[in-house]
Amino acid sequence: MRFRRPRSLNGLLLVGFALVALPLVVAVLWGLVNLDRLAAQSENLVVTGVSAAENNRLLAEQLASMDRVARQYKILRDREMLAIIDQDLEAMESTLDRMQPLVEQANATALATSIRVAARRIVESISANNLSDGDADVAISQFATLRQRVARLTIILSSHIQLELGKLQESTRRAQQISAWQTAALVPGTILLVLFFTLLVARPIRQIDRAIHQLGQSGFSRPIEIRGPRDLERLGRQLDWLRIRLLELAQEKNRFLRHMSHELKTPLANIREGTELLLDGTVGDLDAPQREVTDILRLNGLKLQQLIENLLSFSAWQTKNEILTLTEFPLRALVISVSKTQRLALKSAHIQLRLEVDDFLVTADRDKMRTVLDNLLSNAVKFTPKDGVITIRAQRTDNSFVLEFADTGPGIPKHESPRIFEAFFQGHQEQGGFVDGTGIGLSVVLECIQAHDGSVELVNSEEFPGAHFRIHIPQESEVAQPRIAANA
Repeated sequence: MRFRRPRSLNGLLLVGFALVALPLVVAVLWGLVNLDRLAAQSENLVVTGVSAAENNRLLAEQLASMDRVARQYKILRDREMLAIIDQDLEAMESTLDRMQPLVEQANATALATSIRVAARRIVESISANNLSDGDADVAISQFATLRQRVARLTIILSSHIQLELGKLQESTRRAQQISAWQTAALVPGTILLVLFFTLLVARPIRQIDRAIHQLGQSGFSRPIEIRGPRDLERLGRQLDWLRIRLLELAQEKNRFLRHMSHELKTPLANIREGTELLLDGTVGDLDAPQREVTDILRLNGLKLQQLIENLLSFSAWQTKNEILTLTEFPLRALVISVSKTQRLALKSAHIQLRLEVDDFLVTADRDKMRTVLDNLLSNAVKFTPKDGVITIRAQRTDNSFVLEFADTGPGIPKHESPRIFEAFFQGHQEQGGFVDGTGIGLSVVLECIQAHDGSVELVNSEEFPGAHFRIHIPQESEVAQPRIAANA
């Protein structure tokens, strides 16, 4: 018969509590039953022992009374004494009748019968009409043999009671051992049941926790499926509905960014063309104030164009599947090539670029690595003060290579570090350069590195007072796999 798991969390908890408590209840009931049985046996044995002792005493007294009366009758020849002897005989037989169950248990029936028969013969001999003194002496002498039989019967019954007491003690020890075995088995059994039902409950809860974490990380592409009790499965369906809604909102946001960016590019191009014509003197020479205003228009046009291009780039990253195009190339040459594009910005800010890059080959997507280097270097230039230093390090390990960017800028505040890789997040540190950042550069860096199965982290370093980023990228063939952007 297949075990059917309860459909609800409450049902699962109730079944779990019931199954955990059931062995304990059974053990308690078994203990109570055995305790009652042992108590009843003890009580019965005590009653039997007291009764046996009392009956043995009565039997000895009755036998002694018969012996004494018989001796008196021998001397006095008083027929009334025969009635007393008959009464003592009846009392003895009554005592033997009461002792019969215990006698049978002790296998002493033959001995008790012989005592009864011998007592009757003695009484019959004494009650004879023509009893002589010699016959009386013979009959009275038989009381000694009868007393020996009664003493032997007393010993047999006492031994039987001692035997029963030993059996009771053995039963008590056996019950104690069984109770100890039950306890030894119940403790791990109960722990296993608790662990089993804890896992049954914890598994869907862990799935829900991972699903919520996935949503928090903007991972909307993977469906959410919770397996477990019915109410938790219903919660999983609600989370999946939320995932779909968030995915739709993300897609709407990306469409809006694309449409808005494309709509702004046309009038911006006209503004740029007009300012260039003014600066070239096509429409006439400009005096100094006019040229200053035109330069301001040109710079802000460039800034707006950069913002629009960044929005388009970010939208593309958010909507397309990233297929890595892996090639083998020298990393040092790529670093030098990227640094040349930032040469004017470095020179104008009097920033020293220190390259500590080993000469080795790497396997990666060259374009994406260029994007990573360009974003990190431009980010470092913006936050490094005049006469500062930017350090780029790279070295090869067994199964990966490590790339580090560090500067002597103000660094990243501790409370902002968890959010620096979020899209559009900008810290409160003052930026240098003519064009402010958009807050998506580090987000694009993270996307590129994750596409390579790598990792990027912010390092707390005593060597560099500013920001210090460290990148690990594995160098294995498995890295050449399609990567879906987190929000796709």
